[in-house]
Amino acid sequence: MRRATATGPPRTTAGRGAWFLVLPALIPILVLSVGPLLYGILLAFTDAQSGRTAPTRWIGALNFSDLLHDTLFWESFRIGLVWAVGVTVPQFLLALGLALLLDEDLRLRWLARALAIIPWAMPEVVVGVMWRLVYNPDAGILNETLRDLGLGDGRDWLSGLASALPAVIVVGVWAGMPQTTVTLLAGLQNTPRELHEAAAVDGAGAWRRFRTVTWPALRPIALAVTALNFIWNFNSFALVYVLTNGGPGGRTRLPMLFAYEEAFRYGQFGYAAAMGCVMVAVISVCLALFLVGRIKGGDDR
Repeated sequence: MRRATATGPPRTTAGRGAWFLVLPALIPILVLSVGPLLYGILLAFTDAQSGRTAPTRWIGALNFSDLLHDTLFWESFRIGLVWAVGVTVPQFLLALGLALLLDEDLRLRWLARALAIIPWAMPEVVVGVMWRLVYNPDAGILNETLRDLGLGDGRDWLSGLASALPAVIVVGVWAGMPQTTVTLLAGLQNTPRELHEAAAVDGAGAWRRFRTVTWPALRPIALAVTALNFIWNFNSFALVYVLTNGGPGGRTRLPMLFAYEEAFRYGQFGYAAAMGCVMVAVISVCLALFLVGRIKGGDDR
């Protein structure tokens, strides 16, 4: 007598069911992300311009050839890298310190955590307008404070050639730190308390407990949030646009601002699309090398 065996649904039916469940999340990604990306890549090989009556022509790699000799674009690329590193590194260090502080058993800790994420809840445009008021050369709170302390008559922070980029970087760090803090705080709370207690019993101080217990558990999260912050900061647009509009003299003109001006101020859609392709390619390669190096370094230790 043949024993009856339990059989599940056919493999093809289960696969179709899985695709059916994934489609609601997949369709917006294809329509809003993959589709525009592919269209932008296609546009980079054309001479598309605004207000042009002649049909758009396929020009191959001419836009990319012109980019190789565009010193203004590569200068904006350099400024973008300085901005991204200058924001990401202090942002992570300050967020790590704040997360460690908020992880302690402090009085009114819930209130401190709520206050710490306020900048995250503010739109970038609002943040930019608020900090323009802070940096105002005549009535800004920063210059007023410096005058009260006898440290000078103040300066126009956002219009100075030497001070504009550092001033904008400070705003970028302040605006992005809450998100990093929340992410690191979540990682800290997932670290088993028993490990800290065992290390303390063995006589380990605070720094040694951080180095041997906290940081190994936090390192994967730190790597991921740092990589994402670098991408987001390099692709920043609204905050710098509101603060300086790329000035003075192009000292804060990030690559996204440069591409925006080429597309919507000068109408060079094909050329701006080529800029976007170069930015995506270069940042992807740099980020891949960074991640591979960090992962291999982590495996070797």
